Amino acid sequence: MKDFNINNVVRDSVKILSPYSSARDEYVSDGSEMIFLDANENPFDNGVNRYPDPYQRSLKSVLAEQKGISESNMMLGNGSDEVLDLIFRAFCEPTQDNIITLPPTYGMYKVLSGINAVENREVLLTADFEPDVPAIMEAVDKHTKLIFICSPNNPTGNAFQKEAIQKLLESFHGLLVIDEAYIDFSNRESWLNSISDYPNLIVTQTLSKAYGLAGIRLGICYASEEIIAVLNKIKPPYNVNQLTQQRALERVMDPNIVEVEVQQILKEREALIDALQGLSFVEKIFPTDANFVLVKVDNANKRYQQLLEKQVVVRNRSNQPLCENTLRFTVGTPEENNTLIAILKQLD
Repeated sequence: MKDFNINNVVRDSVKILSPYSSARDEYVSDGSEMIFLDANENPFDNGVNRYPDPYQRSLKSVLAEQKGISESNMMLGNGSDEVLDLIFRAFCEPTQDNIITLPPTYGMYKVLSGINAVENREVLLTADFEPDVPAIMEAVDKHTKLIFICSPNNPTGNAFQKEAIQKLLESFHGLLVIDEAYIDFSNRESWLNSISDYPNLIVTQTLSKAYGLAGIRLGICYASEEIIAVLNKIKPPYNVNQLTQQRALERVMDPNIVEVEVQQILKEREALIDALQGLSFVEKIFPTDANFVLVKVDNANKRYQQLLEKQVVVRNRSNQPLCENTLRFTVGTPEENNTLIAILKQLD
């Protein structure tokens, strides 16, 4: 959407908001040793007695270099869930605006719409799990602020066709949020490379999946400087704690280890798919660009319970639209996958 105007989507209350100015916002350090007597902290050093950098500059610097994007085009959050919630709060007027989601998809979009009192208009994916662009645009009205695209999609696993997303970006006057939590497992190009081409594009990523840091809660939002400025305006001043910043920085500074693990997961994914193909109760294995496989079985409730009794926990996705009798298998370690496959072969 070339003629996109961010002022048409930002909430009026956010436009006039004066953001909270934390103690660490009110000076610019030149890197020299400073005596901090501004934030009412405990002065005795224990590694975490000071407030963290509210803008995570060291971590952003590394990510910016690796992703080929400016630090001003990113915001970090306490997990992707906080990032998504901030997007709702910045752009959606409660009880007035609406969003569009594409089930089956990540369930948190619907939860956040409920929390923020924003109507969620659901437009089902097609039978082959692709966005139904005409139906999506038919559901859009003047109060539609956000369309959420999860690609690669959870729970189906597939990355959506580029042409469909491109049509939405060019036709929709609101913001298109592309959730790329699983992009590191896909051979598709990230939409991050299109930020400068589409001012209405927001891309979210995470360190929870490929980077193996689900426990520290670190989500990333990439967008135009204008969108990032709005989100920074309303985010809590110290939303990413010091321990998370330190652990994330250590991990992203060693991308080779991450890549080795990703390649092993992809290798194990293929081995798991091969094993699943030989099971009599498996009816269909859906194509995947993620670190999991969605599988249609004869009786999902029965198979789920059988695995649980063997101390193996998978996800029953049968309650999702278009996902009747499906189980979602996350790719584990070689040892875990071998155990899973051996148990599956014993089921009757």
